[in-house]
Amino acid sequence: MNPCQQLHQLGQSLWLDNITRDLLKTGTLQRYIQDYAVTGLTSNPTIFDEAIGQSTAYDEAIINGSRTQSADEALFMELALDDLRRAADLFRPAYKQSKEVDGWVSMEVSPLLAYDSASTISAAKEIFATAQRDNLFVKIPGTPAGVVAIEESIFAGVPINVTLLFSREHYLAAAEAYLRGVERRIQAGLDPKVNSVASIFISRWDRAISGTAPAELQNRLGIAIAYRTYRAYRELLASPRWAQLAAAGALPQRLLWASTGVKDPKASPTLYVEALAAPDTINTIPEKTLLVLAERGQIRGVMKDDDKESQALLMEFSKAGIHADVLAAQLQREGAEAFVKSWQQLLKRIADKRVAISTTVS
Repeated sequence: MNPCQQLHQLGQSLWLDNITRDLLKTGTLQRYIQDYAVTGLTSNPTIFDEAIGQSTAYDEAIINGSRTQSADEALFMELALDDLRRAADLFRPAYKQSKEVDGWVSMEVSPLLAYDSASTISAAKEIFATAQRDNLFVKIPGTPAGVVAIEESIFAGVPINVTLLFSREHYLAAAEAYLRGVERRIQAGLDPKVNSVASIFISRWDRAISGTAPAELQNRLGIAIAYRTYRAYRELLASPRWAQLAAAGALPQRLLWASTGVKDPKASPTLYVEALAAPDTINTIPEKTLLVLAERGQIRGVMKDDDKESQALLMEFSKAGIHADVLAAQLQREGAEAFVKSWQQLLKRIADKRVAISTTVS
């Protein structure tokens, strides 16, 4: 049993943080499902930008889109959803076997809508309806405006992957939005079973303070935040409020570890994956990290839900002038800005490809 299968055995889902048309066509994704117990995947604008820019696999579809005069954003949605539908079908067995808890893919709303609740709600409904796959999450950022959209989307029955969460407080705000959406469905006589995950970003914490924290605290902040958030997650699942919703048929909003690729070349590439091995969670893992984990990763045990050590560690960071609450707000703001930049770059990539391909064809 390889380390990936070990994680699956202890109750953690491994989702690939990547998608390309080549992954689908060559059977590589299917091999990851079979050999490495991969049971889902996530996508974002940067992933699609690289996939479209570094491959000719999308060229024919881009030519067809040009002939129909589709706008660049509409064409991207067609390209992305075509890939994600195929991936969702590959994960259908996991979706069925897990009774719809696992086996998901994710598609992001336009990052330009991060601070526009009404437009985000409308876009989420449209993406889910257009995808025509029950096992597709729509990604909504956990910004203040996003939290409003999350509640409304859950109430509308749209499965949501809450992204851009960086702290326990961000997680709790997203969880509260999910709970309110489910409670409103119950009050309205609707099925409470609407899936959601809450994605906590890990590596960006350590990258943000690289070179400024004392040597003994390097590469420890992201994990400390994760432990703190995991404790809140377990407490929520043990609460009377959740017990009442579960009894009515609701599913828990699972905690997802995002951004688990290690940025420090001096650290183990599987540092975060090994530290965050926890049942009833998900780890979205970059492809390079997945391959290293399968080859030489070591799963030493299950993550504890006692955050005393992480609290003490966060006190050490505070003494060093690094304040988690302030940095969390900064990271979320910068993350939203980075997604906008990636989105704009992606649309430019498509526009440039259209010109280059049309010139070649003519």
